[in-house]
Amino acid sequence: MYEFEIQNMTCGHCASTVEKAIKAADPEASATVDLAARTAKVETQIDPAAINAAIENAGYPTIFRRI
Repeated sequence: MYEFEIQNMTCGHCASTVEKAIKAADPEASATVDLAARTAKVETQIDPAAINAAIENAGYPTIFRRI
């Protein structure tokens, strides 16, 4: 599992956009986006760098780490 700290995520629409970006990168991923904490916890079988890139391409700079 990976946790992504997501900068500039300030509203429900932002959280939805982040979740859609994660699912576009890996439709099989299990993702929990927490707007208040500005994080996304993602369980994925693909390279987490691809998830990170998808979130950043959606306009949200991220920092990710394995948890």
